[in-house]
Amino acid sequence: MSADPSPAMLESGFHRLYELDFQGARQQFLAYQQAHPEDPLGQAAEAASYLFEEFNTKGILSSEFFLNDNKLLKGLAGKPQENANPAFVSANLRAREMAKKQLKVNPHDTNSMLVLTMTDGMESDYDQVIERKQIPAVSLVRQAENEATALIAVDPSATDAYVALGAGHYIIGCLPGYKRAFLWFGGIHGDRERGMEEMQKAASEGHYLRPFAKILLALAYRREHQPDRARTLLAELVEQFPMNPRFVYELSLVQPGNPGADKPSCCR
Repeated sequence: MSADPSPAMLESGFHRLYELDFQGARQQFLAYQQAHPEDPLGQAAEAASYLFEEFNTKGILSSEFFLNDNKLLKGLAGKPQENANPAFVSANLRAREMAKKQLKVNPHDTNSMLVLTMTDGMESDYDQVIERKQIPAVSLVRQAENEATALIAVDPSATDAYVALGAGHYIIGCLPGYKRAFLWFGGIHGDRERGMEEMQKAASEGHYLRPFAKILLALAYRREHQPDRARTLLAELVEQFPMNPRFVYELSLVQPGNPGADKPSCCR
């Protein structure tokens, strides 16, 4: 009996996504959905392709964006409706609803738990950066954090969940002190160091989201005056995804001798 080829579709799709071949990635994700219509991970992967494409088009996963507090903490310029991405919203909603339905049958379905963590984490990023809805974004950060914590308690090997944990803790930790104090009273805690440790866990041991964790962590290292660590991660990304010009460009910025390699952190 031949092995099921459909898991390779997800692997290929995510690889193409990180190569910035978004159409090719979605073809693989749609093929996976047809092979496994009951699996919400296929829908979550499709949603990720739309969000990553938006991030690439708008230059969000770049040092120009990530090292600028006005952009990172306030989101894209322009009216939210100008930046709206209905394809992402629709796919993300489908994935979330499918995962919730399966969790009603089996509350410890780790695949659906991961999908909920991914969808809430992605929607938090979308609300914060794309549509600049900061209050809903922060609420989703807490929700994704709770879901990720529950998932890891059931399955410690589900290290992709650390992306949602790490990104949320780090970015909230970058907020000015008075904003962090306000969120603290609402039960939301930011911690830059903890966030970087969690992103490192995903960057070292993650699966589908491992490259995403690496680029986030590399940009965080740049904010924290650690260009050597950023260089190591970016070199790994360039080796794995040589067709991605963003990774090549970001690596060039942290090469020894580049005056911007240790750009002062504005996350204090």
